[in-house]
Amino acid sequence: MISRPIVVAPFIGLLLNDPYAGLIIGAVVELFWIDRIPVGTYIPPNDTVAAVLATSFAVLTGQNLGGGTSPQLIALAVIIALPFGVVAGEIDIIIIKSNDVLSDKALLDAEKTNIKGIERKNYLGLIKVFSLMALYLMLVQNVLLKIIIRIYPVLPSPVVNTLSLLYYFLPILGIAVAVNSIKLRGAVPVFCVILLITAVVLEFFHVF
Repeated sequence: MISRPIVVAPFIGLLLNDPYAGLIIGAVVELFWIDRIPVGTYIPPNDTVAAVLATSFAVLTGQNLGGGTSPQLIALAVIIALPFGVVAGEIDIIIIKSNDVLSDKALLDAEKTNIKGIERKNYLGLIKVFSLMALYLMLVQNVLLKIIIRIYPVLPSPVVNTLSLLYYFLPILGIAVAVNSIKLRGAVPVFCVILLITAVVLEFFHVF
């Protein structure tokens, strides 16, 4: 549960002094792929990675430019981060396949009742996941954050207006997905839907 976007994004936002932006981004990303369940051999996009990237993009860009985390910036950060969640899902697949070797070795250790050997294989698998994802996050963030900081201030007005509309459209899309998957995930989509509806209403009246 702690690795879910609705948890990790506000935490990243809190570390960056903007938990509200993290909460909104986390709820949107949580709902976006909530109907993608890892069943059998299917590995869904890594929504946690997407949420972390989107939160860091939005908050750090806002802090760097001095204007805070605007709705337009949140929308831009989310649409940029989502494809990298898909790529992270492909990395997950590669990691899982590579862990087959560790699994085979762990089975051999089990036949020899080598408990320490089994533990080492488990730790190696965890270290591999953490190291690769940490490296991936750092590379993507270091490259894209600089690009976003450069392009965001010079975006033409029509693009900025489109991002404003997209900021309100993304929660609606997420709510639609959540309504379709409430039976699958229980209370999580309900919580996210209530959160997003409240946030959108408050933001709407605040802006307009």
